[in-house]
Amino acid sequence: MEEKKEIRRIVRQRIKEMTPECRDAAAVAIFRNIEQSHTFDEAHCIALFAAMNDEVATSAALLRWREMGKRVVVPRVEGDIMRFYDYDPAQMTIGAFGIEEPTSEVEVIPKAIDLMIVPARAFTREGIRLGRGGGFYDKYMSQPTFRAYKIGIAYACQIFDSLPHDPHDIAVDTVVTER
Repeated sequence: MEEKKEIRRIVRQRIKEMTPECRDAAAVAIFRNIEQSHTFDEAHCIALFAAMNDEVATSAALLRWREMGKRVVVPRVEGDIMRFYDYDPAQMTIGAFGIEEPTSEVEVIPKAIDLMIVPARAFTREGIRLGRGGGFYDKYMSQPTFRAYKIGIAYACQIFDSLPHDPHDIAVDTVVTER
């Protein structure tokens, strides 16, 4: 547990050292890389998240993907579980953990999601992820009807050669950075 805390601290510091311009450019490159993939082209329903201030900024992609005709869904934390709802910028409010969340009441079922963009504090190139510690994504992705292709997004400074992980941790299929 101490090792996970230390990695989270290191990552926080690395991101803090990035200039806002560098972070913005990295976010543009990350989403451009995703948009050039066959997986993105084929996806009808994409799960994306409203980013916290120390995560890869997602606001431009949320709007652009919706304008491209993709069904974009975003998470809302309800107690100790996370559910996804259609993204509508007019129906977002500040929710759990100070993150923007949808106010919609129409839940999107796990099997409807084709592509899920997953945040984490750190990743390995192989897709092992170290989250913030709540286990929300692990719980969601371990549901029997969940079938989406999982893409982790991170700045290059969040990539590690190895990370501590538990048997219940769900890895992503690929990790996309600005590089």
